[in-house]
Amino acid sequence: MDFLLNHIEALIFCSPSPIKLADIKSCLSEMFNSEIPEEDIQGAIQRIEEKFQKDDFSFQLYRSAGGFQFLTKPAYQASIAILLKQQSKKRLSTSAMETLSIIAYKQPISKTEVENIRGVNCDYAIQKLLDKGLIELRGKAETVGRPMLYGTSPKFMEYFGINDIAELPTPKDFSEEVNSIGEAGENQ
Repeated sequence: MDFLLNHIEALIFCSPSPIKLADIKSCLSEMFNSEIPEEDIQGAIQRIEEKFQKDDFSFQLYRSAGGFQFLTKPAYQASIAILLKQQSKKRLSTSAMETLSIIAYKQPISKTEVENIRGVNCDYAIQKLLDKGLIELRGKAETVGRPMLYGTSPKFMEYFGINDIAELPTPKDFSEEVNSIGEAGENQ
């Protein structure tokens, strides 16, 4: 078992962006209270590269932006694209959709104004919409207390397949035909 290799692999794996050799060396030196020779680190990285080039793994070590990063192999791009597409299309709850609709049509709007329209607390729905990236902060209102203002984000446009807020349907697009039951017909 290669103790040094495992630590380096873990550092690369957990780093959200490419980790540089100097950062790996710094972490290892602090971990082991000892200076780790750079050539030992480079040797371990070489062995990691060789290990993950095998077909047994769906990802491999890439050199990127002056550092190292684990990325999936190109052969798995299609399945990953499907997963990401499915995750981005997950349905919103009714309360989140109502909240999002109000924000989309009335933006920029404060949480209090949304709650006044909906008649219920919107903390959870707004937080979920922020987490999904469908809405974003648009500054603060000039009213008392300077509440945060919310508006739709570029991801909102992508999610609903529109290029501009003006493409949202207008209320007249939703009008139903008047019910004609009970009305006198012609020639009766």
